[in-house]
Amino acid sequence: MRRAAEPSGLPSWVFVPAAVGALFVFVPLVAMVTRVDWSRFGELVTSESSVDALVLSLRTAAASTVLCILFGVPMAAVLARARFRGIDLMRSFVLLPLVLPPVVGGIALLYTFGRRGLIGEHLELLGGHIAFTTTAVVLAQTFVSLPFLVVSLEGAMRTAGQRYEQVAATLGARPTTVLRRVTLPLVLPGLLSGGVLAFARALGEFGATLTFAGSLQGVTRTLPLEIYLQRETDADAAVALSLVLVVVAIVIVTGSRILAGRTSIGVP
Repeated sequence: MRRAAEPSGLPSWVFVPAAVGALFVFVPLVAMVTRVDWSRFGELVTSESSVDALVLSLRTAAASTVLCILFGVPMAAVLARARFRGIDLMRSFVLLPLVLPPVVGGIALLYTFGRRGLIGEHLELLGGHIAFTTTAVVLAQTFVSLPFLVVSLEGAMRTAGQRYEQVAATLGARPTTVLRRVTLPLVLPGLLSGGVLAFARALGEFGATLTFAGSLQGVTRTLPLEIYLQRETDADAAVALSLVLVVVAIVIVTGSRILAGRTSIGVP
């Protein structure tokens, strides 16, 4: 016997704009699928340039996600727990890449790490350079992705509260031990969600990458850049690669939600 759906407590009219919003996202994806040349799909997505772009995107997105975790976890902890003058200003700067056009971020990075940049000119004297290299791709992706992890994790820390942390501190645990053994396990689902959001954002980054890293096959040409270039010469290839990017993103997001759900089981 089928169970009756539980009442949502929402007014009936809410479902109408919700459905329209869902269709607004779903219909363009369906339209794209209908334009795929399935007879040439394998050929289009396995060309040398396409494979290079996909592999490079996955590598750089993974590297940028690691950097987001290394920097984002301490940043989120400070924003969620610390109290000092200027913390609101700090939060504004951390979240700034969320509202900046990516190309502006690319220009900022170029004038920081470029050959004549604030830091880049000193690197040149030491015989190194960052702009228009794979490292530049990682930095560009990190710049635009970091706020996604910080926002997600800061929200999780605020929701979790400080009760268990205070108990651990009362029992003699050091701050580092409290962070490692109490805080992070409590907010692990939020950390996973933030990490996946950062990875997905990095995977789709275009403007900052193009401005700061350029488009060199196998070095800086990520999948979004490859799609853009193919759009000018072979529309069928661009559509096929776009579908690949959509499928990869769906798999990543769906898998992370399942993993986050399992991780949250048993968390007080």
